[in-house]
Amino acid sequence: MDFLEVIEKRKSVRKYSDRPVEREILDAIVKVAQTAPSSRNSKSSAFMIVEDRDTLDALAQMRDYGSGLLAGAPAAIVVMGDDSKTDLWVDNCAISATFVQLAVTAMDLVSCWVHCNGRPRLKDVPQGDKAEDYVRGLLGLKDGLRPYCVIAIGYPQEEE
Repeated sequence: MDFLEVIEKRKSVRKYSDRPVEREILDAIVKVAQTAPSSRNSKSSAFMIVEDRDTLDALAQMRDYGSGLLAGAPAAIVVMGDDSKTDLWVDNCAISATFVQLAVTAMDLVSCWVHCNGRPRLKDVPQGDKAEDYVRGLLGLKDGLRPYCVIAIGYPQEEE
């Protein structure tokens, strides 16, 4: 598939087949994401592959809206930024996350981006607990490493 076909084919998909995504494919997606441009070549983006069912189910609880699809995904990649490397870590993460989604599409998989940076856990309590803090605690992230989004990844669900 050429690049323009990938761009045209990419869409957000929230339902996945039960088929697990091969670890080699997930590793290849991260390798592509690591090539994304970054401010002053800071390489401030980091990635965590999640395949554990309990962790995916817990990530689905990061917000009371928009994150439930993670419970049905066979895998996810958490895109994080190191805020000690640059103040533009958010921009770098957005570019890296886009590379993740394009790589997923090129490998005939589907994905959906779930944002956590700056998002409340409860839609009706925007000043309350933050999804980013929930994800950081759940995954035991070190100080300075900020979760930006979680990208659900899987094979498309077969049409019925």
